[in-house]
Amino acid sequence: MMSSASETMEKLVSLCKRRGYVFQSSEIYGGLISCWDYGPLGAELKRNIKTFWWDAMTNRRDDIEGLDAAILMHPQVWHTSGHVAEFTDPMVDCKVCKGRFRADQLEHAHCLNKPSKTPETCGQSELTEAKNFNLMFKTFMGPIEDDSAVVFMRPETAQGIYVNFLNVKNSSRQKLPFGIAQIGKAFRNEITPGNFIFRTREFEQMEMQYFVPPAEDETWFEYWREQRWSWYERLGITMTKLRWHEHKDDELAHYAKAAFDIEYEYPFGWQELEGIHNRTDFDLSRHMEASKKDLRHFDEATKEKFIPYIIETSAGCDRTLLTVLVDAYDEVEVKGETRVFLRISPRIAPIKAAIFPLVKKDGMPEYAQNVYADLKKRFKVFYDESGAVGRRYARMDEAGCPFCITVDGQTLEDNTMTVRDRDTMEQSRMTVDEVVAFLAERTAV
Repeated sequence: MMSSASETMEKLVSLCKRRGYVFQSSEIYGGLISCWDYGPLGAELKRNIKTFWWDAMTNRRDDIEGLDAAILMHPQVWHTSGHVAEFTDPMVDCKVCKGRFRADQLEHAHCLNKPSKTPETCGQSELTEAKNFNLMFKTFMGPIEDDSAVVFMRPETAQGIYVNFLNVKNSSRQKLPFGIAQIGKAFRNEITPGNFIFRTREFEQMEMQYFVPPAEDETWFEYWREQRWSWYERLGITMTKLRWHEHKDDELAHYAKAAFDIEYEYPFGWQELEGIHNRTDFDLSRHMEASKKDLRHFDEATKEKFIPYIIETSAGCDRTLLTVLVDAYDEVEVKGETRVFLRISPRIAPIKAAIFPLVKKDGMPEYAQNVYADLKKRFKVFYDESGAVGRRYARMDEAGCPFCITVDGQTLEDNTMTVRDRDTMEQSRMTVDEVVAFLAERTAV
């Protein structure tokens, strides 16, 4: 039984707060718009998603190196990349409702006085002429706040990779083609953030830049489209809710030869989840010209020097986490009661298993606590002895825990416990050693 789009998001936001996934930032002071804090389960899920991405992009490959570049960079980086001049959105203000809107997305905006209407159809709007608004946050480095001290909070992590291209290539002794991967914070002063953690002003990116010979760019572009599509299947996302969107000529960024987005069908419509772009040699060429450093690659086979082309895969960690939660959210009627299940893949679930004593007597709590202590050495597990076992199951289903392990009277006789699967409701009896092997197989990245 599914709800309308707005109801689904309201229920998900409520669940996230109730179960400790996501909280409003600075909530006790009224909150800060479009800023969010990750609670105990949210922090764990986010870490698991990043680990799952990092493992696929670096640990299992010999051709991709990791990087952790600084957030603050030389301001010339952003002039060279074009962000200072071109990283803008067109903005209009309404003199009546005092709202501020993106001029190119008015048909999707909501009038502040009449939320059911757009700023153009509310019948009372008085919109200003569109003007460009740069999305980068500025700050000052050092004690003097003047133009010479201006630095920017990075709006993307990619530039940190480009300016370190030679450092990574030379220190790792990589040959083309090879990639550089990075997970890190980025900041954009969005005009109209929203839809919970879908679009925020502070967010985390998972990006990989793959450097290739220019003649091989199209081959590698298709390769990475396939790789990134299959990653979401391994993540446990419903594949029928994903699709490709190709950027037409009027959509392409100034640096791109080709671009495809992986889109997901959220309750609020189809939206971008990840972008795969052929950035050609635009970035390295610009930085080579501005820095006067030779960023060309020497091909030992052909004895030629050239500037590599770049195939970029760019995903938002926060947006991926939202996708996981939206995709996992399920409401089921159980014995006349609406139950909520978060069917998160065991590979990334924040809690892998919960351990219960059936009752708080006859030595069951002591046995269950010993099992908990053993499993905790290898897995993120949870112990609960409060309330009826059915209620405990329901709490863990809602929290996204895939397996519940119950110690009962038979356990004390033959050392087997009941292992219950969240999604199938099937129950099996296993020893502790069998439980360890069972969880290891199902939670392996």
